[in-house]
Amino acid sequence: VQLQASGGGLVQTGGSLRLSCAASLRSFSTYSMGWFRQFQGQEREFVAALSWSGSNSYYSDSVKGRFTISRDAAKKMVYLQMNSLTPDDTAVYYCAADKTFISRDYERVDYWGQGTLVTVSS
Repeated sequence: VQLQASGGGLVQTGGSLRLSCAASLRSFSTYSMGWFRQFQGQEREFVAALSWSGSNSYYSDSVKGRFTISRDAAKKMVYLQMNSLTPDDTAVYYCAADKTFISRDYERVDYWGQGTLVTVSS
């Protein structure tokens, strides 16, 4: 299983970025997918998750209304559209996959991609 995240970079406050995650999962459509982030010196925290069907999405309170998670089953891709970014969103973002559901507890997640750094300047 391989999850390849991309799309991070430097953006100004109020700007937008779209993160992408390419998943080499045989049965991609049966996995729940999600995004976590990790601030420097802190543990990984939940950002967003999407059910295997794509019909249910969940967000942390800190990003609700600004971030949108989506998936393209045909391309085996997951996206995180991030709008109205602030310096508080500066972190390394990780793509995650799970055979059941994406727990808000990062230690319970099945698979991880490498991180992609998002830096929001003030």
